[in-house]
Amino acid sequence: MQEPVSSDSTGPEPEATRRDADVAESSRANRGWWDRNADEYQTEHGTFLGDDRFVWGPEGLDEVEAELLGPPEDLKGRDVLEIGAGAAQCSRWLAAQGARPVALDISHRQLQHALRIGGTVPLVCADAGALPFADASFDLACSAYGALPFVADPRLVLREVHRVLRPGGRLVFSVTHPIRWAFPDEPGPEGLSVSASYFDRTPYVEQDEEGRAVYVEHHRTLGDRVRDVVPSGFRLVDLVEPEWPSWNTSEWGGWSPLRGALIPGTAIFVCARD
Repeated sequence: MQEPVSSDSTGPEPEATRRDADVAESSRANRGWWDRNADEYQTEHGTFLGDDRFVWGPEGLDEVEAELLGPPEDLKGRDVLEIGAGAAQCSRWLAAQGARPVALDISHRQLQHALRIGGTVPLVCADAGALPFADASFDLACSAYGALPFVADPRLVLREVHRVLRPGGRLVFSVTHPIRWAFPDEPGPEGLSVSASYFDRTPYVEQDEEGRAVYVEHHRTLGDRVRDVVPSGFRLVDLVEPEWPSWNTSEWGGWSPLRGALIPGTAIFVCARD
């Protein structure tokens, strides 16, 4: 679970709490948060992400080695939708393999960073729960920590992705590993002791003085994620839990070499649309 702090210096720090937040409130809050914090995010993590790499999470698992979307040579000519694309780093890598990616994000400011970096990838600002594409428009869909951790109804997103994928298509998405919600979001030893129930699905919310959410993140157990994928029309092909590699000495929020050696930090779901 991430516990970001808003970079908006015009007012007091938001209050962190656990409470319900519906689809509309979550969407509004997270669109605003990412617009306000895109500059800081890209400054802090841009070097790790690169301009044209496909990294699945803080562990640094790269699609070059993982091939979760398939062998790179098979990506040529494929229509690919990246959901929660940020500055479109993954889409730029896909384009270099000969694919035809479209980068979608709810944050206009994140997509401005995609324009700053450059390239010819089409950029779309839209909510993942209402994809502005015709049925069967894409061969593949991918999301590296995009959209799904932040939406109140993941099945709404998954059904939309199923709709825009062609039969035989594949969806691969990564999220914070659900077990992390039971531990404090700290990279050091204090982050190694269970502090909350893994089964508490109450969203993490940051809210302003008037109680309006300015950031929302939703918890689903591992079983919940599977039960979201299958009824949405997908077949779960694989569940990847990347191990922390010895070369990665960086910290990213609560992700660190110390914790990564002991508990998983990322879950990647490989799904097929039959």
